[in-house]
Formats: sequence, C-alpha cells, structure tokens
Amino acid sequence: MRVLILVENLPVPFDRRVWQEACALRDAGHQVMVICPQMRGYTQPEEVLEGIQIYRHWISGEAKSVGGFVSEYASALWGEFRCALKAWRRGGFDVIHLCNPPDLLFFVALPFKLFGGVKVIFDVHDLWPEMFEAKFGKRGLMYWAVRIAERCTLALANVVIATNKSVLRAVKERGKLSDDRAFVVRTAPNRMKTTAEPDESLRVGKKHLVGYIGVMGNADGVDYLVRAADHIVKTRQRTDVQFLLMGSGPEHAELLKLRDQLSLQDYISMPGRVSDEFLCRALRTIDLGVACDPINAYNDHCTMNKVLEYMAFAKPIVMFGTVEGRFSAGDGAVYVMENSAEQLGDAILALLDDESRRQTLAAAGHARLTQELNWERSVEQLLAAYQAA
Repeated sequence: MRVLILVENLPVPFDRRVWQEACALRDAGHQVMVICPQMRGYTQPEEVLEGIQIYRHWISGEAKSVGGFVSEYASALWGEFRCALKAWRRGGFDVIHLCNPPDLLFFVALPFKLFGGVKVIFDVHDLWPEMFEAKFGKRGLMYWAVRIAERCTLALANVVIATNKSVLRAVKERGKLSDDRAFVVRTAPNRMKTTAEPDESLRVGKKHLVGYIGVMGNADGVDYLVRAADHIVKTRQRTDVQFLLMGSGPEHAELLKLRDQLSLQDYISMPGRVSDEFLCRALRTIDLGVACDPINAYNDHCTMNKVLEYMAFAKPIVMFGTVEGRFSAGDGAVYVMENSAEQLGDAILALLDDESRRQTLAAAGHARLTQELNWERSVEQLLAAYQAA
C-alpha cells in the first residue's frame, strides 16, 4: 500500500509521533511518504530518510494571532497541495493520512478522494476547537469556523485514530462514528536512548536539577514553571535547584524576557531546541520532570509527549492534574490540582526533598509505560486502522 502522511505543525523526524507511525507502516511493508513544513532546522525540500520519502514545504511561521493563523494555514495548505500533486505524479498513493492540527487538511485530501479513490485516515492529535478556545480565550466566528472544519474532516475520513480515549470519545460523538471506524493509537516513545550517560555539568553546581521538555507556546504553561522557579528561589529561599527548560516555540523569546526580568538567569537554563543526544543526556540527569500544561478543557484531552518521555527515563513527574495527564502518568506523578505557580513550586520542592518518594514514583511511571502504554500495542491499533480503511 502507498501511504501519504500530512502533518502541518511540525517537521519529521522531529515530530516523534508521526515519525514513529511512518516507520511502523514502513516496517509493515507499506511505501510511505510524508509531507511536512520546513522549520525547526529541517529545511531540505526533499530527502529520503530511513526509506521514507519526505517532502517539505515553506510555511509563513508559527502563529500568535488570528491573522497569523490565517497566514500560516494558507501557506501550509498551498505547500501541502503542491507536494501532494508531486507525490501523485510520481506514482500516486492509496491512503492519505491527515495529522491535525489544524483540521483544514481535508482541503488537500478532498480532490484525491473524489477523483482518485484514495482512502482518508484522520489522525486526531488534538481537539482543534478546544485548542483554539484555549489559545484565544473566547468563542467567536473563527471558533465556529474551526468547528465546521472539524466536522468536514470527520465526514471525509474513512477511519479516525486518536491519541487517547477521551479524544476518541469526543470525535466519535461529533462525527457519529461507529466502533469499527475509530481507534486509539497512543504515543509512547520507542526510539530514545534511555541508556545515555548523565551529564552532571547541566546542574551548574546545584544539588537538584528540574527538567522540562516541549513546545513553548501560550497554551503550554511554561510561564507557570518560570514563576514557580521564582517562588522557589525568592520566597522559599532555595538556591540549590537548577531548572533546565528545553524546547522552542512562539513564546520562547517572551519566556526568556520573563526569566531575565525576574533575575533568574543563574537558576534557569533555556537552550532552545536541543539535539536528541543532548535531550537524552539531560533526561538521564534530571531529578524530576515537570509538565506545566494548565488545567483546561483543551489540555484535559491531551496526552503530553513530555510526560511519556519522563516515564521512559524513569523520572518522577510534577504536573498540573489534567484528566489525560493523570491517566497517562498514573502513580508516577505528583498532581497539582490548581493552576498555581506557587503550588507548583511547593510540589517540586517537596518531591526534591523526598528521595524515597521520587524513586517510588519513578518506578511506577516506568512500569506503567513499558507494560501498559508501550508503543508495540499502539502499532497493533495503527495497523488495524489501516486494515479497516
């Protein structure tokens, strides 16, 4: 089977979920192509990587406003359609696999389904209407346009896959989907070097090292973690904790400014996007990981990659108690049930000061990931979805 995967918000192989899916489909004997944006250091228009053909297109940039969204998505759709035409002329494809957000990729898939008989799989990474509302804090005309786009994509799809059960429940209800058209494909890491050597220099002479890995956008709550560090250093008078915040995104520059305004340069390292080698060394070194995505209707449905990555490296977690976050981490985390930087900071300190509890949480989280949420089970569901399509 010839498979074309479309992803708009991250490039491959940087997007771990999409790349793992592509590799799993390749290993199952399918011919796989991926269309993604040129960003985050991946700028080659075309390349073949590990047997997978990658097409990358120009995109206007990561949006911070409604106008920015229009520009970003218009440029992305045009680039995706041009790349899809190129793939079609070079041999075509049998399945087009749409990874949201946004829920606009049906525009690219529609002509190929209508005139080429291509099957459509909708891979729901995020509930886009909830994501839009969390980002802009209101429901206007654009919000209802987003809801219509979601319905159109669900109507076009032959099969839908989702990252967790709560997302699946939502899309099944909205799309009136039967059980044989809907599957859960979770995102467990399987390509990370969990045996990397720790790097104690990352502690910068401090006793404790707290880590964060992930996107830095206005929906990710990294400002809570920066302010939690401020609470730890200035209110709790603790100077033995170093914070390592890895990742980039549209809010990275603003978060750097916030760190500097709070005079926390000696306590917070923010290297931006890091290499896989650096990331694995860092995850081996940290004493605990933080997931600071605030509790809201959007994040309650999200399975955060960072949480599963901490669990893969057997690290205890402090996180806001989102619904899916609590399901994913289980007994491997301490949960803060209010969106409060001070409570987040207090929870971090309490866990840092209790080594025995850290070890207990780490073991529970690692066991949950490897025994219940492992990638091998997700591959079975992915291949079942393709068989259904």
